[in-house]
Amino acid sequence: MGFTFDALLNIVEQFDIEGKVVSIEKYGEGHINNTFLVITDKKRYVLQRMNTNVFKNIDVLMNNMYKVTTHLKNRGVETLNMVLLKDGRIYLNGEDNFRLCDFIENTITFQQVDSPETFKKVGEAFAVFQKYLADFDATELVDTIPLFHYTPKRFNDFKQAVSQNLSNRKDTCLDEINFVLDREKDYSVITNAIALGEVPLRVTHNDTKLNNVLMDETGSHGRAVIDLDTVMQGSLLYDFGDSIRFGASTAKEDEKDLDKVHFDINLFKAYAEGFCPPLKDVFTKAEKDLLPYGSYIMTMECGMRFLGDYLNGDTYFATKYPEHNLVRCRTQFRLAKEMQEQMSDMKKIINDILK
Repeated sequence: MGFTFDALLNIVEQFDIEGKVVSIEKYGEGHINNTFLVITDKKRYVLQRMNTNVFKNIDVLMNNMYKVTTHLKNRGVETLNMVLLKDGRIYLNGEDNFRLCDFIENTITFQQVDSPETFKKVGEAFAVFQKYLADFDATELVDTIPLFHYTPKRFNDFKQAVSQNLSNRKDTCLDEINFVLDREKDYSVITNAIALGEVPLRVTHNDTKLNNVLMDETGSHGRAVIDLDTVMQGSLLYDFGDSIRFGASTAKEDEKDLDKVHFDINLFKAYAEGFCPPLKDVFTKAEKDLLPYGSYIMTMECGMRFLGDYLNGDTYFATKYPEHNLVRCRTQFRLAKEMQEQMSDMKKIINDILK
């Protein structure tokens, strides 16, 4: 949807901004929300129109975000600073829903892991986010996407996709289907630990990619964790695991040549060296023991979601060619298999860091 400058100006001026607006331009590479850079004669802001097709309850999303950022600021942690409307509301709701945040100056983001040291710094940033939210009651947050990382439900959805075979593609991916079915007993390990109270519910980010950490412009350290739309209650095992799934691969998520796809245990070690020390006194024993398993489970979950969408006819993930989701699932399953094979080495790395 396009917006004229005057329309955007009218929106921005309802917020409690500093200075006079000089320019408003499209900004960033996000695919979900519409993002604009607002420049006044005093400072810069980020304006976002939130996507109600993806996020059905904007009020819940924004209340979660406000509670979490307020808690972090009160603990002295740099985070997104939400600019309130002049009437005190935290976002502008109506036919379109807008929010405004201060632009965090002198920062950069990375789209890919350029070195183990960078990945370590990203791990440290997400650990600091976890550490200073450890005393926040996660039950105060409402799930913006219910059962988002409840792997048994994802597996049930997958089995339904196999049964219905809406795309008539089942015969093209029998090996991949069996790869998922053969590991059924694995999918409830973390959820069972949560149910038993061994793994506590915590505030989780749920999208722990590299580019959701703003780094100091020199790349020396993480400044702030951003993109808080999916902040809700869950397990830190999910956040750790998804970072490893995405960042410790030697290839892109849709690499067709599986000979190029490997789990890089050195990158796992680098991330763990950043993530684990700040949380040494926060982890429960079960969380520490299951960190490597979280990497494997998040990779399997993502793979079965890709494969299920392929069987359903590509109705969820955007694709560029008919086999795109099949290619994606194969990269995930290659990573998951190698994680299984190196699980004892991964556990030793965690134990050595935390001893």
